[in-house]
Amino acid sequence: MVFKKLGAEFLGTFWLVFGGCGSALISAAFPHLGIGFLGVSLAFGLTVLTGVYAVGYISGGHFNPAITFGVWAAGRLPAKDILGYILAQLAGAVLAAAALYLILSGRPGFVAGGFASNGYGALSPAHFSLLSAFVGEVICTFFFLVVILGCTSARAPAGFAGIAIGFALTLINLIMIPVDNASVNPARSTGPALFAGGMYIEQLWLFWVAPIIGAMLAGALARWFEKNSA
Repeated sequence: MVFKKLGAEFLGTFWLVFGGCGSALISAAFPHLGIGFLGVSLAFGLTVLTGVYAVGYISGGHFNPAITFGVWAAGRLPAKDILGYILAQLAGAVLAAAALYLILSGRPGFVAGGFASNGYGALSPAHFSLLSAFVGEVICTFFFLVVILGCTSARAPAGFAGIAIGFALTLINLIMIPVDNASVNPARSTGPALFAGGMYIEQLWLFWVAPIIGAMLAGALARWFEKNSA
């Protein structure tokens, strides 16, 4: 059962990075047909929505180390499962980025560039500061986890969690793409950064620290809500 859960996390994270980042990278090769940041936001939402319904019943459908920490903080995941989940998520993200690199390198004149990586300052799409990116990532991950933990609660209507989670991620991308290309997911940030290299790797720390802080705060809040509403 453990290997099934890890396999589900691997597949879900692969799909998230391949679909979300791939929509941005491949459409950018055809500017006149580009889907824009609205389309990319929707693509990220659709990948997590479809992934949750496809394999979420096996592992919980985290596909994101920050979610794993948040679910643990809420008391819904044993600590012994954290490392395995995160390693599976990272493997899926890195292999998805590698697949995208292989596909895109088949186009003449391909240059990896930022490769859909996250960044602040000079690497931000609109040159937002480190503080802007940090605050935005903490807040957006916090509310992402509030949505996830709320719609997957035993008291929530069954069968609708994937829809709420998918739309929440779409909204987050609409907010954060101009700021830092939208992360709220350390695995999603790590895969592309390894291929972009340089400063994208140097700035990767923020896209681990900020989302995990936001997720842990939401997990603690969810635990408090459940305790005081019992």
